[in-house]
Amino acid sequence: MTTLHEPVVTTTPADLSVWPASTTEPRPGDLAVGGVPLAEAADRFGTPVYVLDENEVRERCRTYRHAFPDAEVLYAAKAFLCRAMVHWTEEEGLGLDVCSAGELELAVTTGFPPERIVLHGNAKSPRDLETALRLGVGRIVIDSPSEIARLAAAVGPDGHQKVMVRVVPGISAGGHEKIRTGTDDQKFGLSIADGYAQHAIARILDQPQLELTGLHCHLGSQITSAKPYLAAVRRVVGLMARLYEQHGLVLPELDLGGGHGIAYRPGEAALDLTALARRVRAELSDACAAAGLPVPRLIIEPGRAIVGPAGIAVYRVLAVKKTGDHTFVAVDGGMSDNPRPALYGVRYAPRLIGRASAAPTAPVTVVGRHCEAGDVLAADVELPSDLRPGDLLAVPVAGAYHLSMASGYNLVGRPPVAAVRDGHARLLVRRESLDDIRRRDVGL
Repeated sequence: MTTLHEPVVTTTPADLSVWPASTTEPRPGDLAVGGVPLAEAADRFGTPVYVLDENEVRERCRTYRHAFPDAEVLYAAKAFLCRAMVHWTEEEGLGLDVCSAGELELAVTTGFPPERIVLHGNAKSPRDLETALRLGVGRIVIDSPSEIARLAAAVGPDGHQKVMVRVVPGISAGGHEKIRTGTDDQKFGLSIADGYAQHAIARILDQPQLELTGLHCHLGSQITSAKPYLAAVRRVVGLMARLYEQHGLVLPELDLGGGHGIAYRPGEAALDLTALARRVRAELSDACAAAGLPVPRLIIEPGRAIVGPAGIAVYRVLAVKKTGDHTFVAVDGGMSDNPRPALYGVRYAPRLIGRASAAPTAPVTVVGRHCEAGDVLAADVELPSDLRPGDLLAVPVAGAYHLSMASGYNLVGRPPVAAVRDGHARLLVRRESLDDIRRRDVGL
């Protein structure tokens, strides 16, 4: 037992490479993040619980600002949003990219400047547009021709709204077919190849209350190479050159979206941000020079790459069951708080925490508690063979698209989010309770 007089030696094992930089092992098997032992966080807040390293989030914001000093960096709020996250990104000098009136109102009512917010969405509702105009959002990204007339009418003849147009450059990139958005066979944007983008832009130019500031494209998610972005730059600048020839139009902004890939397990590839910034700047400069255009200001929209590696999901083991050659480890969460394995086949590297184990590892499948065969959190992963009910499992790289995509399946309630920093933990989002669920159920 460690006493107050004995020094605590902390280490950072090599296999924690995908964990937050603050992760240490004060005692064998006892991991701490932000100076807070994860087992203590589980005891204090219950499980499942999401632990978010505030300093990791802030440092990743700063990394983007340093890599792209002349660009506008917008945090993609769809990855994860709460009032604290709004506050951190604002303090670190980032703008926001939102997809709904809900995300927009949460940000603005938290104090985020609306002029630094961009509204996206392939099917914006009347409430989305009304809220954006009422709150004074900086830009609205037009995604379909029907939005042009609707937005112009909502702005009114004496109003003014900055807009961008989301174009489809015809580039396939991303870690899974369901998260590739740069091709012509999906729901987002207006195609460059078939002329729909040019036609929509001409219609916008006929609406004096709409100020077209630039073009936007987003290729997909989990992209680990700079090459697709360079190809997108060439194709979008080619469109900008044609717009200049046809309309004398010089657009001051180019938004390349996000989708920057991160590693979910040790050894996986991640996008080299420094190389991306250097190569995109060079490609943009060369393409504009060849087209005789001034270089537009670059905008990027990282989400997952900022918050994903800063989050850890902590679960408690409820059951261990052998079925034939398979061992299933069931935990107290699952697809209601992380649907991504079921949606995209995402693979994680969970780890036993809270105690040391000298047992050899064995392949197991970590499953959730829900009544669904596809409720699998981590298939065929190596974990200690002496796992037992009551143990804690921690899943790194859990900050993005977990809680933001959570559902009410089986009415178990969504987990809380706790922030850790400098040895202290505080609750950011409380656990959804049965009372919360009952209050929404208003009819008999």
